[in-house]
Amino acid sequence: MFTGIIEETGIVKSFTKDTNGATICIECTTVLKDTKLGDSIAINGVCQTVTEITNNSFCARISDETLNITTFKDAKNGDIVNLERALTLSSRLGGHIVSGHVDCKGEFISAEKLSDFYNLTFRIPQEQTKYVVYKGSITINGISLTVAKIENNYITLAIIPHTYANTNLKTLKSGDFVNIETDILGKYVEKILSANDNSSNISMKFLQENGFV
Repeated sequence: MFTGIIEETGIVKSFTKDTNGATICIECTTVLKDTKLGDSIAINGVCQTVTEITNNSFCARISDETLNITTFKDAKNGDIVNLERALTLSSRLGGHIVSGHVDCKGEFISAEKLSDFYNLTFRIPQEQTKYVVYKGSITINGISLTVAKIENNYITLAIIPHTYANTNLKTLKSGDFVNIETDILGKYVEKILSANDNSSNISMKFLQENGFV
């Protein structure tokens, strides 16, 4: 589990595809502290297992499934990626609950600067919009963000200066793709409501009346 609070950005040192997936190596500093082989690190929001560590980098194996779902498929040397170590029981949950299991890719449309703040707009697959709500949480390239506006399958996110300056959001160009993880709580609610044996009597009306949606 992660929080969506990025610890640092790293640089893709090498990216090598093979018959079983790919190996990615990231040059970084902060996330290497106390990291051991087998630990989890989110790379652009994708939970990956550390398979190799050096003084200034770590490597991870990427499965074919992950390559097909995420932006890793088009990764290249020199790419800037967002990094976060897995949540510990003593950590503060500064963002929201992030699993590191990407749902889909979204397309970056535009950025609008408003004083020191930025409004970033993305297009996401229509089938994922049911998990996105106004002022709800969403993860873009591993960053916990709040939805400021929704129009059909376009979402706009309000970005504070610190987040913009310290993540790879500032490197995005129109047409670039990002990894998206919708709020896992919405998926559990959907599962409960669709269950045939919903003996708890939880309904959409109940959730609305109690401020859940």
